Amino acid sequence: MLRNYQEMSGIMLKIGQFNQLTVSDVFPFGFYLAGSDQEKVLLTTADAPKDCKPGDVLNVFVYHDSDDRLVATLDTPKVQVNQVAFLKVKQIAKVGAFMDWGLKKDLLVPFSEQDKPMDEGVGYVVYVFQDEETGRLTGSTILHDFLQEKSVYFEPRQEVNLMICGRTDMGYKAVINDTHLGLIFKDEVIKPLRIGQKTTGFIKRIRDDEKIDLCFQFHDDNARKDLASRILDDLEAHGGFSTLTDKSPPAEISQRFDVSKGAYKKALGALFKQKKILLEKTKITLVK
Repeated sequence: MLRNYQEMSGIMLKIGQFNQLTVSDVFPFGFYLAGSDQEKVLLTTADAPKDCKPGDVLNVFVYHDSDDRLVATLDTPKVQVNQVAFLKVKQIAKVGAFMDWGLKKDLLVPFSEQDKPMDEGVGYVVYVFQDEETGRLTGSTILHDFLQEKSVYFEPRQEVNLMICGRTDMGYKAVINDTHLGLIFKDEVIKPLRIGQKTTGFIKRIRDDEKIDLCFQFHDDNARKDLASRILDDLEAHGGFSTLTDKSPPAEISQRFDVSKGAYKKALGALFKQKKILLEKTKITLVK
């Protein structure tokens, strides 16, 4: 069962998100802000805008400071509650790993929330949630505890936002639209990928077990015909010759045509059968 602690009883403020709050009280050390439920939040003098005064409405991010007080900031964190982000470890301490998320107080990923032991200076894809017991914002790299691995509403060929979050023997794991996890198989990788990279892709298919396969391109007849046409155009533009063969490195093929090596080889094979090209180990020749 997925964990989700977004709704905390007794607190109407949106912890870990931006809130529209009104300045209600002024003190030497800062300002108290209040929402419609009159729950008070501290905005320190150092964090407050110039000429801040009672009645001003501010758009502030709300979280707990080191003393467990609800505090506000005008700074924008790298991630908000119920979102994922690629964050680097600033320090390993007795309680876990402290992450740089763009605020004065670092985000804690406790040891119990680490999928694998984390190292200082290394970046990880982290999900931010509100701890059920303490109300504090906390990080986790155990993504499958918070993100769906089975499809609820995705459709094949749907374009989605992806964040690469892990490697497996089969390919790469990716977070889909901040809500789901999917898999990109090795033969679908058309360019180098790195953990934390944001990109766009497509739902390739929903498997019988409802898990999600992803891709960056499709290999249907239309896609193959389009690639074949682009290869012929490229040959025409280069005097009828090309050294980009089916033996070329995948990175070179991706750079030229933005497709996988497998797709490129199939297109070359089709053009060869149609007697439109001559295919040799070191070059391709256009048949006039």
